[in-house]
Amino acid sequence: MLFKTSASKEGCHHLQENNVNKSRLEVTAHLSQQHQAIFSDECQHLLALLCGNFVDQNHALLLEREKYQARIDAGALPDFDFSTQDIRENDWKISGIPSDLMDRRVEITGPTDRKMVINALNANVKVFMADFEDSMSPDWVQLLDGQINLRDAVNGTISYHDPKTGKYYQLVDDPAVLICRVRGLHLKEKHVLFDGQPIPGALFDFALYFHNNYQSLMRKGSGPYFYLPKLQSYQEAQWWSQIFHFTEQHYGLDTGTIKATVLIETIPAVFVMDEILYALKEHIVGLNCGRWDYIFSYIKTLKNHPDRILPDRQSVTMDQPFLNAYSRLLIRTCHRRGAFAMGGMAAFIPVKEPEQNQQVLNKIQTDKSLEAQNGHDGTWVAHPGLAETAMRVFSHVLAERTNQLDVTREDDAPTLAQDLLEPCDGERTEQGMRHNIRVALQYIEAWISGNGCVPIYGLMEDAATAEISRASIWQWIKHGKTLDNGKIVTKALFEQYLNEEITVVRAEIGDERYQSGRFEEAADLMAKLTTSEALSDFLTIPGYDYLD
Repeated sequence: MLFKTSASKEGCHHLQENNVNKSRLEVTAHLSQQHQAIFSDECQHLLALLCGNFVDQNHALLLEREKYQARIDAGALPDFDFSTQDIRENDWKISGIPSDLMDRRVEITGPTDRKMVINALNANVKVFMADFEDSMSPDWVQLLDGQINLRDAVNGTISYHDPKTGKYYQLVDDPAVLICRVRGLHLKEKHVLFDGQPIPGALFDFALYFHNNYQSLMRKGSGPYFYLPKLQSYQEAQWWSQIFHFTEQHYGLDTGTIKATVLIETIPAVFVMDEILYALKEHIVGLNCGRWDYIFSYIKTLKNHPDRILPDRQSVTMDQPFLNAYSRLLIRTCHRRGAFAMGGMAAFIPVKEPEQNQQVLNKIQTDKSLEAQNGHDGTWVAHPGLAETAMRVFSHVLAERTNQLDVTREDDAPTLAQDLLEPCDGERTEQGMRHNIRVALQYIEAWISGNGCVPIYGLMEDAATAEISRASIWQWIKHGKTLDNGKIVTKALFEQYLNEEITVVRAEIGDERYQSGRFEEAADLMAKLTTSEALSDFLTIPGYDYLD
């Protein structure tokens, strides 16, 4: 028998509408006049209601994550949930997909700064995912400016004059569809307190984007669409479903006005994809292969298992069996339920030298061809210059179709737990370790300086790739792995390489940039994260202390 999700519309009647006093919400940071308009009293009232009803559940869900991880650390392996077998075996469908989301063959992602928003919406893509999470450092002013930028984009009034180049930017007549990615459940917003405690950043991002934009979005035939990151259980999906139902009821909107795509970017989540779709079935339109975070989650979740240690990051590509199984299972699961199965990020960025740029485009061609042929409905790029290549690949495979919901993969052999956890072949090299150190060092320095999306060595790096870099080394240290030069990875070896690579980075960027940056603080944070006895869940949690 199917379980009755607590996220049903009827299940929201017990939630408080009038008994949550807005005075329990305290904004501790300065609000400029512009920011007061985007974070108005009415918006704060919605946020207070959401906090009053859902903060305690947020705490409980995070505690369940710790309990789950403790079982894996003690020797268990992730597996499908026997208690929800009926969900996986019964026939049911999600409620439906809005017309402006039926074609998502190429999506671009990036932070919410004003020029980026305009360029992304104007790119040759179908969707722009405006990111308040992995590609954004949650500086208070940047968060509020980002919400202003999205409001102006929704209203069609956004423009930007670049003082350096004199160039003027404005929206084209038919921009991409806008989707907002909120922060994960684990991230706090320290500038807003509820009953004296920092609130979940996810509720802050959701409340501001929804309240300021839902009417304008609906008037133009779109709607309030969201990407939900870092989910680890179907109970977390139920939490979001309750939030969506509650918000729709509060504003007198039809059930399903809010739509969401869930990123499957953690190992625990891949085993409950059916359950996540079911828990959100009135609101969900698809799942996404968040490949970089998924690789990080593989390391983090299986960190105590010596037979599950990944090689150099460059070896962990989508043709590796455990990643290919993840992609194929996501497609099969989604399409059986009438939901989209979105592909992952191409982190490459164009380069000026024609021959090298062609090599980049060839890599994009290969990567996106694999996704399209597997049956994904669309894919992600990080730079407008790659959109044309990705679009050409998917348009060729789609032909006259707008998506690949007809690709069921029913003839595939069943995907078993061991397929999703299969160890990954490849070398662990000195060069790879040194590269990880340089990438993580430069990314962390940028992040604590307020920039969460950074071009480094030809890739557009965000928090996920930096997480892989530092977590890989931590795991190699823990299990005493040997590099191709014969050296065992120890804390001392890491510290030696870190000091040497700081010198390399300084030479690459120049003394002026190094002295004006926060590289010493970044190196200190990286050293703490990489040599600690316990692996920190996310570098962005301690990193947040470095932001005002």
